Amino acid sequence: QVQLVESGGETVQPGGSLTLSCAASGSISRVNAMAWYRQAPGKQRDFVAGITSAGSTNYADSVKGRFTISRDNAENTVYLQMNSLKPEDTAVYYCNTGPFYGLGYWGKGTLVTISS
Repeated sequence: QVQLVESGGETVQPGGSLTLSCAASGSISRVNAMAWYRQAPGKQRDFVAGITSAGSTNYADSVKGRFTISRDNAENTVYLQMNSLKPEDTAVYYCNTGPFYGLGYWGKGTLVTISS
């Protein structure tokens, strides 16, 4: 089993920045991909950003140039640096790890609210 715990969600003003963290524990495989997804109220869960064990990254078009995903394999932690935040970035952000993005294990989420 793998446990994922997200942290860092809070309310920030538009244009602000925030960094989310996701700590993984349990039976961690360092070949697993790690990713962030988000789900806004009344909407489906969408891919935000992902990073492979080799460090290759992928981003949703809506966050390219504003968000940066990184991982610390020694600490089994993945980060999401979010800049130039917009009201439409408001959502619950979920951490995911598995053989591919969207498969495997999920955290319980952390709420990010962008509001003035």
